[in-house]
Amino acid sequence: MLLLRMQHDKVLIIDFGSQYTQLIARRVRELNIYSEIHPFNKIPTNVQEYKAVILSGSPMSVRSENAFHPDLSEIRGKKPLLGVCYGAQYLAHFSGGEVAESNTREYGRANLSFVQENEPFLAGISAGSQVWMSHSDTIKQLPTGGKLLASTHDVQNAAYKIEGETTFAIQFHPEVYHSTDGKQLLENFLVHIACVNPDWTPNAFVEETVAELKEKLGNDKVVLGLSGGVDSSVAAMLLHKAIGENLYCIFVNNGLLRKNEFSSVLQQYEGMGLNVKGVDASARFLEALAGESDPEKKRKAIGRVFIEVFDDEAHQITDVTWLAQGTIYPDVIESVSATGGPSATIKSHHNVGGLPDFMKLKIVEPLKALFKDEVRRVGASMGMDKQLLGRHPFPGPGLAIRILGDITAEKVRILQEVDAIFIDGLREWDLYDNVWQAGAILLPVNSVGVMGDERTYEKVVALRAVESTDGMTADWVDLPYKFLQKVSNDIINKVKGVNRVVYDISSKPPATIEWE
Repeated sequence: MLLLRMQHDKVLIIDFGSQYTQLIARRVRELNIYSEIHPFNKIPTNVQEYKAVILSGSPMSVRSENAFHPDLSEIRGKKPLLGVCYGAQYLAHFSGGEVAESNTREYGRANLSFVQENEPFLAGISAGSQVWMSHSDTIKQLPTGGKLLASTHDVQNAAYKIEGETTFAIQFHPEVYHSTDGKQLLENFLVHIACVNPDWTPNAFVEETVAELKEKLGNDKVVLGLSGGVDSSVAAMLLHKAIGENLYCIFVNNGLLRKNEFSSVLQQYEGMGLNVKGVDASARFLEALAGESDPEKKRKAIGRVFIEVFDDEAHQITDVTWLAQGTIYPDVIESVSATGGPSATIKSHHNVGGLPDFMKLKIVEPLKALFKDEVRRVGASMGMDKQLLGRHPFPGPGLAIRILGDITAEKVRILQEVDAIFIDGLREWDLYDNVWQAGAILLPVNSVGVMGDERTYEKVVALRAVESTDGMTADWVDLPYKFLQKVSNDIINKVKGVNRVVYDISSKPPATIEWE
């Protein structure tokens, strides 16, 4: 991983499998502090290099026979330590305290009813402050040396510290948006108590990463597959700053992009000074997808053809040594999580993965340490176009997973037209930036309609717009009725083959953002 030579203070987050662990890291980084997540069973051996340590929450109970129980002897009492939820229960349960099953599951909003006065850990936080609880166990007795710092109406031991150590613990989740003073609490602990220097900024990242790329790559040639999205575009700009014309970018049109996207994105890249080759392989992809309706098989077909096309083009560049990828930090975390990977395979990853071994290329991943919002900030610090950086996420297989059932050129045309009306409408109504991701889905059903005095039997499309921070959870966006009415009318009147429009109001979970 890059950043190894960065002389910034680092915070270690030990992951016990909580769904909120990534949020802890993101909140810490919002303070301009570099943080890393490592699973409880793979704590780094160089723990002395970290300025502070945070223990995450967990779906596990500390009372279980299989409770996660790492050795913290090199951390406890030697480093500033903060236990969150499971972390707080862990410090109590294994250090002379008592954790018991709660009479009722403590989940959701709560308010602090008691806050210890003149306590630096809780500076700027007072009784009445809202916090977010998510646990079924509760701390009945504090650990040896424990001192109560805060309570809620239902949770007496909501926060405590261990005297004689720089060790603090909280039963609630400061990383969650609903904990209104969560950022203040993290700043109190990290900046004012642990004395972590908050100097990890986008400008610093660009300067240091470009310097490391120059040293690592030298005069070698690098090939990068551009997608038109934020991650690959920012990765390309970092590499371009480091090695200039030795970066060869390939932008493949799989025929499943948005309307006119291939030409418009190519023009945008040329304006950025990148060395880009556009490859229109639409026919090749559509041929591979002909007659295929199974979502997983569609993904695999698209991935296979992409590799073939990319390999064909890469071989036309002589003496290429490196393959660049837009991998970001959540991808890294997922591969080494506390449970050894994703908790469940809901669907194959939308984006095409690494290329096969036969390409014999070394991998360089300049964004491997960043979250998506940080990628955008880094791009902005390099002066990249705001519209490109603000683009909604778009799945690697493109419209193929938004056309339920088999893929045909006519279905692609219909969906491209519908999608363009929807996305353009969001921009025209100044709604685009209020939405994390939006798109249209072509359903495999026809419905009866009436146009003019004639009966129609045409396609149904579903519109989808969600708000999220990282795609792990998402809520549907309450778009104005007037907007939905206008978009629906435009789609039905202007797109031949569609006579009905519906709006998806499902959240994730239980649904997923994409339908396939």
